[in-house]
Amino acid sequence: MSIGTTSAPQGGQGQQPPRTAVVVEDEPTIADAVARRLRAEGYTVETAGDGPSGVELCERVNPDVVVLDVMLPGFDGLEVCRRVQAARPVPVLMLTARDDETDKLVGLGVGADDYMTKPFSMRELVARVNGLVRRVERARALVGAPAPSAEAMRFPVSDGELEIDRAQRRVRRAGAEVHLTPTEFDLLVCLAESPRTVLTREKLLEEVWDWADASGTRTVDSHVKALRRKLGADLVRTVHGVGYAFEPTGGQETS
Repeated sequence: MSIGTTSAPQGGQGQQPPRTAVVVEDEPTIADAVARRLRAEGYTVETAGDGPSGVELCERVNPDVVVLDVMLPGFDGLEVCRRVQAARPVPVLMLTARDDETDKLVGLGVGADDYMTKPFSMRELVARVNGLVRRVERARALVGAPAPSAEAMRFPVSDGELEIDRAQRRVRRAGAEVHLTPTEFDLLVCLAESPRTVLTREKLLEEVWDWADASGTRTVDSHVKALRRKLGADLVRTVHGVGYAFEPTGGQETS
């Protein structure tokens, strides 16, 4: 097992402590490059080179975000993601060498929030990592917030009611709780706040991922597919060539 550490600069970050990122990648060149770039962005970065050490490192440092390769020695990144998320929910950006939609859906299914295909742009990786961290921080700020910003949304659906509790970040369909990743939850809220309104992929990237780049629209498509697998295909309508619309049944949302 190989574990390395690079520390964030101690300069003017105010009173906010540096965010911690864990990079689990068995290719030293890639791991070092990602660590250096995140360090330059103010992160404290620790790295691991295989699955078991990646899990141990996440348990030890409780990172704010994890950058995780799919193909790892020991056990793969999917198993790392399962174990890390079981211990403590944390935003995970997965790196994959295969541009295969099935692989990406599997990754999202075990708790990853986003993915990038190698080779990738360091600038885009930093943007996605920062977006993941900002969404978690916004979610923490919302917990306990007064209505109306945190009030639950309820919609009639084919088998009862869909409830989206923004304060507790919980979703129930027909009384059964549905476990969503932070990104899936934010995507659902973004769509549900404008029912029956078509939102472009670019708009969803801007609102949910905090970055606008047309090259990332396939990320939106994969997350919508993952959301449909968990909530049912009837809730999100595809408008081909444009984007997606949230489509509850039976009229307007209830109070």
